[in-house]
Amino acid sequence: QVQLVESGGGLVQPGGSLRLSCAASRSILSFTMGWYRQAPEKQREWVATITSGGTTSYADSVKGRLTISRDNVKNTVDLQMNSLKPEDTAVYYCSRVGIPRYWGQGTQVTVSS
Repeated sequence: QVQLVESGGGLVQPGGSLRLSCAASRSILSFTMGWYRQAPEKQREWVATITSGGTTSYADSVKGRLTISRDNVKNTVDLQMNSLKPEDTAVYYCSRVGIPRYWGQGTQVTVSS
């Protein structure tokens, strides 16, 4: 079992930046990890993935603005979010991509002026 805890969410103006962090309770060295988000009244959607080897992939809607990274010593996965738009408003979740699936509790990101 792995516990995942997200942090770093908040309120930011359009065009602003936030950095989300996901802390794991034990080593995630061998895991592919991902960030997902769920806006009000919408289904959860995939945002970005990083493999154990550091290969990244992104949803088209965030490509060029969001960057996923990992620190295998600290057991963390971060999401740097730049040039934020109102449509990025959602609860952001960290997850292990694989079986068993682990999810964090989520952190709220609100982009509004």
